[in-house]
Amino acid sequence: MKYVYYVLMLIFVYFTAVQYNDPDPWLWIPTYLFPIYLIYQRSINKIDGKTLFLIGIPYLFWAINQFPPEWEGVLLDQMGMKTLNIELGRESLGLGFTTLILWTLSLIRK
Repeated sequence: MKYVYYVLMLIFVYFTAVQYNDPDPWLWIPTYLFPIYLIYQRSINKIDGKTLFLIGIPYLFWAINQFPPEWEGVLLDQMGMKTLNIELGRESLGLGFTTLILWTLSLIRK
């Protein structure tokens, strides 16, 4: 199970690393660093599942709030441009993935 925690932490390290060129990295870098800390704390049994579940709730609401008004996917459009809807879609999916991981880890018994 410890390897699952390591892989999840590496995924969030990647999420954090790709935020450096975002227009608002001051918001997104801590957003993805925090789950790394939570996953580590869960791996050493310092945080319980209820706490992870509760922390996942604001991530879910934020994901819903970030969902684009018109879904254009997450890839670049035909002109190779990134639109606002594509950016919002990526942000929403990242936050939704974070919620899913936190809630899944909250169900795992140590």
